[in-house]
Amino acid sequence: MENMRFQTEVRELLHMMIHSVYSNKEIFLRELIANAADAIDKARFLALTNPELAQEWEIRITPDAEAKTLSISDNGIGMSREEVVENLGTIAHSGTKAFLENLAKNKKEGENTANPELIGQFGVGFYSSFMVSKKVEIRTRSYREGAQAVMWSCDGSPEYTMENIDKTDRGTDIVLFIDDENKNFLETSEIETLLKKYCRFLPIPVVFGKEQEWKDGKYVDTDKEKVINDTTPAWTKKPTELNDEDYRKFYHELYPTMDEPLFWIHLNVDYPFKLTGILYFPKIRSNFDVNKNRIQLYCNQVFVTDSVEGIVPDFLMLLQGVIDSPDIPLNVSRSYLQSDSNVKKISTYITKKVADRLQEIFNNDRKQFEEKWDDIKLFIEYGMLSDEKFYEKAQKFALLKDTEDKYYTFDEYKTLIEAEQTDKDKNLIYIYATDRIAQYNYIEAARNKGYSILLMDGQLDVHFIGMLEQKFEKSRFVRVDSDIVENLVRKEDKTDVSLTPAQRDMMTTIFKSQIPSVEKAEFMVMFEAIGETAQPIVITQNEFMRRMKDMSAMQPGMSFYGEMPDSYNLIVNTQHPLAQRVLSEAETACNAEIDPLRTQINALNDEITKLQEASKDKKSDEIPVEEKDRLKNKENEVAALRQKENNILSDYAAGNKLVRQLVDLALLSNNMLKGEALSRFVKRSVDLL
Repeated sequence: MENMRFQTEVRELLHMMIHSVYSNKEIFLRELIANAADAIDKARFLALTNPELAQEWEIRITPDAEAKTLSISDNGIGMSREEVVENLGTIAHSGTKAFLENLAKNKKEGENTANPELIGQFGVGFYSSFMVSKKVEIRTRSYREGAQAVMWSCDGSPEYTMENIDKTDRGTDIVLFIDDENKNFLETSEIETLLKKYCRFLPIPVVFGKEQEWKDGKYVDTDKEKVINDTTPAWTKKPTELNDEDYRKFYHELYPTMDEPLFWIHLNVDYPFKLTGILYFPKIRSNFDVNKNRIQLYCNQVFVTDSVEGIVPDFLMLLQGVIDSPDIPLNVSRSYLQSDSNVKKISTYITKKVADRLQEIFNNDRKQFEEKWDDIKLFIEYGMLSDEKFYEKAQKFALLKDTEDKYYTFDEYKTLIEAEQTDKDKNLIYIYATDRIAQYNYIEAARNKGYSILLMDGQLDVHFIGMLEQKFEKSRFVRVDSDIVENLVRKEDKTDVSLTPAQRDMMTTIFKSQIPSVEKAEFMVMFEAIGETAQPIVITQNEFMRRMKDMSAMQPGMSFYGEMPDSYNLIVNTQHPLAQRVLSEAETACNAEIDPLRTQINALNDEITKLQEASKDKKSDEIPVEEKDRLKNKENEVAALRQKENNILSDYAAGNKLVRQLVDLALLSNNMLKGEALSRFVKRSVDLL
């Protein structure tokens, strides 16, 4: 037996592993199995020219609870004494120095732990065994004829031992003497969970224990060895070798509890990078049933991570499936990952492949595409919003859905509405609804006008609409309840409202005083001359403010808008007989009281004007105090008289069933009449019958 010492950097690494800076200790098993797989791959390559080396390849995992050991064995290429020393004791082959430098950089940047994938990609995966072991032995025999088997042993000290041993079969056994702190890694259930996580698709059979059968009320071992992995998963096969059922079966292997996938995309490229995989469009049950950690990344069929930011375009993180590539540099920081040329090429390829596949489905089976549009809409809109290249491709197959459940491409819909929905300024007006039920009255009014109404009720539609307004020339999107139907597509200038200023003030006070209190809502009374057959009163919501509030619900930086009250317009149709009746009856009932007030107000306003004119060229400190007081007193008198006028009109309106009924009908049609106000409306309606 010979005692030997590690190089300085390797000693540092051992110290680090023993005192484990890694929170994810389970990674050791993946790394050791990956090393075993590499050894077998080398042996298989040699067997192409040396057939005598060929055999049934396997990796064997053996726990021994009594001895407190866990063994990882392979029948691969094996190592000679010199190779053991070279591979485990020096920097040149392990990449240890680079690993330590990167770790130091991460710690400097405030990271407490390193990414699990860093270990293997730097070639130091073997040393991760010391995170869970008090001692490690390697028993190995090279494939070379006449090779002497050796055992390498280390208890974590700066020294290790080497000695010759008897070993008849080729390959390597790594025996971990598990420490008490990590004895959970000796439990069968724990090991099997880790093997299924990291090795379920390894290309080499992984043997772990025996198959079981149900016998005498319990599961018992059989004589058949249990292989825990599928060595030829679906993504490793050619698309021509798979049918739809094969793709669905593989999907349910990955996600057993999920519904049937909508579509899938088979990735297969060899140049300028190697990439295989299958991506699925899952059925999202609701707009919020979104999990971005559903795509699994593999390297040569070894699971690496389900965090694939930077590799997969952000909008496709909603997809599910598998990506396998040996060309992704996982040994570097995420910032570097994003700038890596191969990663950018892979991301671009995936985007193009997804777009091409969707275009293919649209071209070949539009009916099926339309049937699944509501489910894939979220993916496509997200992609068009976040990726300009995807938008360029997707605009050919993206669909717009109207309130009658008909689907149109962008060009088809433009052609459909050009004749009826082009306004006097040559803008094409896209009218949309966000709630078919709540906005039913507005939708029906627009339909009766000959308009088509889009249904934009998706999670991203408020942002999507904003983008389309920028993309479409001379186009505007207006919600169906954002204005009276006559103004949605204005063909000519507004008709003048034939009200005097006094009449405007009177009608404003009368109607505004009867609007019940609605939480976080403000109303502005406006007047339009829109014909005798139009509704007497309509409630609309400002398009800009409503969009801002909708967007604020998804963007924290816009929370200011979310705190603002909803802004509504109560529009009185001055040409409707009922509105004219309200005005006529109010003037008859109230003018005798308010005319003298208005006379006084006008006289006071004249005095105020004279006082303001007399001091307009003076600085504030040049105006005598008595003049300032006189002006303020006159203004207070006007305010008091106006309040008296408002009280007269409000009291009148409160006792006028027609006014209150008109206001409540408008609120009811907008789903805003609730509670006590609704109860009073019902009783009043009965009384009026």
